[in-house]
Amino acid sequence: MKHSLLLFFAFAYCIQLSAQTNQSIPKGNLFIIGGGDRSPELIQKLIETAQLNKQDHIVVLPMSGEEPDSSFYYIKIQLEKACTNTIANLNFTADKANDKTWLDSLKTAKLIFITGGDQTRFMKVVWNTPIYTAIHYAYENGSTISGTSAGAAVMSRYMITGNQLLGDTSYSATFDKLWNGNIEFSQGLGLITTAIVDQHFIVRSRYNRLFSALAAHPQLPCIGIDEATAIIVHANKIMVTGASQVVLMSHPEGLQITPGGLIKFKRLQISMYTAGDEFEIK
Repeated sequence: MKHSLLLFFAFAYCIQLSAQTNQSIPKGNLFIIGGGDRSPELIQKLIETAQLNKQDHIVVLPMSGEEPDSSFYYIKIQLEKACTNTIANLNFTADKANDKTWLDSLKTAKLIFITGGDQTRFMKVVWNTPIYTAIHYAYENGSTISGTSAGAAVMSRYMITGNQLLGDTSYSATFDKLWNGNIEFSQGLGLITTAIVDQHFIVRSRYNRLFSALAAHPQLPCIGIDEATAIIVHANKIMVTGASQVVLMSHPEGLQITPGGLIKFKRLQISMYTAGDEFEIK
């Protein structure tokens, strides 16, 4: 009898644990674009991923852009060619961060699109505000969150700012040194907590940047998305779509830092994917 009770409670615990795990998985998707041109086919894939019904609306968040209205205008033109849904421009500022009407529209949007520009500019508006909470609420309840360029960078919890911290720190599209502590991270949206995302990856040869990110956070796989290309994320499963490639760096072994501060690995895994390929991050 005692043995049967132990089995029963163990079984009940497993069911409860499974339910808690399932509850923690967002119902929505991420559609993360590496920047550059967005083909009509890529936009159509975005609309299909969002599974828009006629009554659903789309929200564009243009706060990354130096000219937010222009950022909204160009993505609006593309979206209108692919769907007939209402498209709202919610250019949040500090004054609008608590606007209930805007926040309700954000929470109930079936598709949220974050434009390119400067990821740090975007997070200064969003971090630690109801906007951040509303984006997560939408994602957890079935919305598709999409972004391009800077809008891709903000998806990670550890957001690459693009700044180098050592040596010549003037802006460069790539990193000229593989030094420990050279890469700057800031707080991102944290929609992806199990990987770090970079964009414009192959076009701008950002391999050094992801090597640096992997050295800083060796437990996290690093995903480099090229221009005109996207990854579609649902739970821990990722599918590639678009015209170019996605590079995955993971499983570093033998990470060491020399007395001079140089990074070195004994080995690491590098994979490259194209449209239609799938992989997992755990």
